[in-house]
Amino acid sequence: MEFHIALTDASPSPAVVQDALFDIDPTAVADLDMSGLVLRVSASMTAADLIEVLRQVGWPVAPKQVVQLPSICCGGCGA
Repeated sequence: MEFHIALTDASPSPAVVQDALFDIDPTAVADLDMSGLVLRVSASMTAADLIEVLRQVGWPVAPKQVVQLPSICCGGCGA
């Protein structure tokens, strides 16, 4: 799933988030969008799991801050 989270003053760096996500999903990716104002996360987890990971790295994210994007999976890989 892909998630977008608006950055706040307390936001950790994408590298910190990606390191924390790695324990749950080794294929997870965290980066900034082109504006530098939105953290993009691609990971196999629920929004609730992502929020918990972000809280564990010291970023208290409210559920309404996390936007889950619609899946762009074509189903071609069989997953």
